[in-house]
Parts: sequence; C-alpha cells; structure tokens
Amino acid sequence: MSADQRLTLRKGEKLRHRSLIEPLFKEGETIYEFPLRLTWRALDDAELRQSFRNEVPERIDSLQMLITVPKKKRRHAVDRVLMRRRIREAYRLNRLPLKADVEAESDIATLGMAIIYLADKNLPYSTIEQKIKLLLKRVGSRLAKRHREADSPQQQQ
Repeated sequence: MSADQRLTLRKGEKLRHRSLIEPLFKEGETIYEFPLRLTWRALDDAELRQSFRNEVPERIDSLQMLITVPKKKRRHAVDRVLMRRRIREAYRLNRLPLKADVEAESDIATLGMAIIYLADKNLPYSTIEQKIKLLLKRVGSRLAKRHREADSPQQQQ
C-alpha cells in the first residue's frame, strides 16, 4: 500500500440499497468462519442496471458491504455497536486485495457482501481481524475460480 492511498470507507462502499440487499440474501453465496458469516453476490453491469428502476445511482463502488449484529445474539446496543465497529475496522484495513481482484475482473460491476456476527459474546479485535482476513481471502479465491471456469470453455472451442 502506498503512503498516499487512504483507507477510508466511503459512502459508495456501504451496501444500502434495498434492491441490492434483498437479492444478496436470497441468491448470494455464503461462507462461514465462526464467529462471522459472509454472504456475497457478484453482479455484472446488466444485473446491476436491472436492480434499479431508472438508472444506477452514482455512488456504487466495485466493493460494497454491510454489517449486521443480530439483537438475538447481542441484547445490549453497546455490545452490538462495539462488535460492528470491530468488524468494520478489520474490514477497512484488509479489503484492498479483494477490491483489486474485483476491479481486475472485467465482468464484475460490483461485489455486494453482508457480514453477520454469530457469537453470543464479545470477541477481541484480533480474532475478528483474523476471521475477516480469512473470509476475504476465500471470497477472492472463489472469484478467481469462477473466472477460470468461465474462461476454460472458451479456450476449448
């Protein structure tokens, strides 16, 4: 990472459109790495345009995510906020390799991800960061695998 590259999470990187969130949970792929579950869905340009009535909003980044900590697991708001902050920080610091992979794929317009906290107690930041790194690496490898599989039938013809 270069010194001039900032790690801030911009509004475009936050998954906030209902038309993208609902299909993510219905059609997305899921990876577990306790205490986290990551559900993700890659969209090409056509699928992204179909998700909206008129036109695609300006601020949709190539990598979007949302974090949820269920009230059923963490009853107190302070605990939910604490875990959300830890997950967001771990994601913010470790997302760049996955973002580069997504932007290198020409057929992916955006990759939507939902990170769900599953544990019923607060875990330290180091554990969360380790699991986030594993999840992001696994998503990156699955994207690469899908890309290789998509290219192999074209090479055989």
